[in-house]
Amino acid sequence: VHRTDPPEPGQAAGHQNEESIIMAETITQQIQAQIDANPVMLYMKGDATFPQCGFSARVVQILKHLGVPFKTANVLEDPALRQGIKDFSNWPTVPQLYVKGEFIGGCDIVTEMYQSGELQKLLAEKGIVAASA
Repeated sequence: VHRTDPPEPGQAAGHQNEESIIMAETITQQIQAQIDANPVMLYMKGDATFPQCGFSARVVQILKHLGVPFKTANVLEDPALRQGIKDFSNWPTVPQLYVKGEFIGGCDIVTEMYQSGELQKLLAEKGIVAASA
């Protein structure tokens, strides 16, 4: 006699929650495309014009002070992105800064790197220069 275990609650028999797997691949691909297309990419709450948390605002302020061009993605607009970026980086909080495809860190790390001069050095090494005024 062949016996199968009943499906997990909320799942149909024989389906391994295919929708969430497809969604995860899609959001991962979306994040990778954004990081690939933008040399300085910031995942944050709100946007550069209107940050919606103090930590996001601080990273925006640092990037603006350095004069480097950057793009943002507002995780508050998309729950899949909000969770997806945390899974993508294996980092539990937002904001998250990427430079030339490399995850730099969140607010505390970016702030420490800025204060020590490391962030400026990293940006220069990666060829990220301040936009002309």
